[in-house]
Amino acid sequence: MRLLLDTHIWLWSLLAPDRLGRRVARELESPRNEVWLSPISAWEVLVLAWKGRISLREKPEAWVRNVLKELHFKEAPINHEVAIRSEVLDLPHGDPADRFLVATALVYELTLVTADDRLLRARGLSVLPNR
Repeated sequence: MRLLLDTHIWLWSLLAPDRLGRRVARELESPRNEVWLSPISAWEVLVLAWKGRISLREKPEAWVRNVLKELHFKEAPINHEVAIRSEVLDLPHGDPADRFLVATALVYELTLVTADDRLLRARGLSVLPNR
């Protein structure tokens, strides 16, 4: 499988792995799967840290850079098609970061790993629910 991590799944996998469901944890560890990350998730982590909603052991930008360097996620770049899709989605969800993640999964044909019920109900999206 080609898995795109929602930002909270990425954070949980690193900071609170006990919050991952058994299947999600197993799929993230499987060498058969590719694990992808959107630059939107890096941005979202920085925003969460700056707002004091998460605590990291080092400066947020250093933490993000180090994690990306060590873990070798595949990057799902934001391109024009992702930007367009993020706005024309039939998604009752106004959060721009989530809209970009859904659009990224659709454009790159990835399975979105999420615990967000609103995203789990998105039409036409392949999802791996964290339960």
